[in-house]
Amino acid sequence: MSYAAILKSSGGGYGKPAADNPLERRYAAISVALWLFMAVASALFLLFIAACIMRMDAADWSPLAMPWQLWLSTSILAIASVVLQLAAAAANNHQMERAHSLLLLAGVCSMAFLAAQLWGWQALRAIHVTAAGNPAGSFFYLLTAMHALHVMGGLVGWGMAAAGSWRQQPRRLAWRIRLCARYWHFLLAVWLLLFAALGWLTPDFVRMVCGTR
Repeated sequence: MSYAAILKSSGGGYGKPAADNPLERRYAAISVALWLFMAVASALFLLFIAACIMRMDAADWSPLAMPWQLWLSTSILAIASVVLQLAAAAANNHQMERAHSLLLLAGVCSMAFLAAQLWGWQALRAIHVTAAGNPAGSFFYLLTAMHALHVMGGLVGWGMAAAGSWRQQPRRLAWRIRLCARYWHFLLAVWLLLFAALGWLTPDFVRMVCGTR
């Protein structure tokens, strides 16, 4: 069921055209703002990855072996993304109890993702991989910390949606969960890109692709 159909079926004047519907206008404005934010954040991450690739050509670069905890955190974030999509679908179908439960589960998974990331950091520090010394370690901590900050920012929005999920009207909760789901899909895509860049890009591979060897 489309979002417009939900508004129309909810009554109370929500069958008006989108231009005359305050809730629809608010959703459209926040939706555009979120797209712009994700575009800016994507550009920022891509710039840092480009800097990482250029830095790989230096003699002091030593590739890192990714700790197994990062595979765990990747799986957890993927689950959170899928669960939020299911929560959005439940809210669209006015299955509010199911939407509430799935929304809470997605938040728990996101917090578990951050905990698993911290565990991965500790595993690297245990083998003396720090932010100083090896530039690969510096970029690892920088990029993963930046991504973690974006997840924590998303959890603020998630908390606002979850706090009133029982008392909010279905149409209002539906668009909040949809925005959360969109942002979590973005977080997952960015993390997969970072994980691939940190785990599989090597100086030899970069030189081969760039034609410098």
